Amino acid sequence: MSLLTPEGLVCGIDEAGRGPLAGPVVAAAVILDPSRPIAGLNDSKKLSARRREVLAEAIRARALAWAVAAASVEEIDRINILQASLLAMQRAVAALAGGHGAWPVHALVDGQHCPQLPCSAEAIVGGDGRIASIAAASILAKTSRDAGMRELHATYPQYGFDRHMGYPTAFHLRALEEHGVSPHHRRSYAPVARLLQR
Repeated sequence: MSLLTPEGLVCGIDEAGRGPLAGPVVAAAVILDPSRPIAGLNDSKKLSARRREVLAEAIRARALAWAVAAASVEEIDRINILQASLLAMQRAVAALAGGHGAWPVHALVDGQHCPQLPCSAEAIVGGDGRIASIAAASILAKTSRDAGMRELHATYPQYGFDRHMGYPTAFHLRALEEHGVSPHHRRSYAPVARLLQR
């Protein structure tokens, strides 16, 4: 799909962090520059951590505009993860315009749901593996969230956030049992809620 329509710019949107038990959900919006293509863009989950970092640097350098935004653990617990993901997407698009001076006329969103935006939007299931701008957004969202989880690890090393990024691995679940719930865990998620109910 074209990055540029006769009416104006098209952005890709994706999020990272719906499944973890801890940390924010992070979204990115990207408007790629057709004159500066980036080889190797793909769903961030299909790329190695090193490859994601290399591509994220290229996206930030070559995109016409990009922005990353988040919804907090408190917002996830209050409005649920789907609504928090859509809120993070709204914030990313707002930052895209405000911070980089580019306003999309259309948005391509990975998944089944679109946030409310001041431009038209369409949801594309599997878009992060098919649409370059969505793939770019998935890479920025994932690398940004992972960096934040590594920062959390410095304060809460007992949970191993730098290893699993908050996902419910066996190590993470054992750490929760041993050390209890941190302020950065999602209290509405079942494994955390069960611990709090004890």
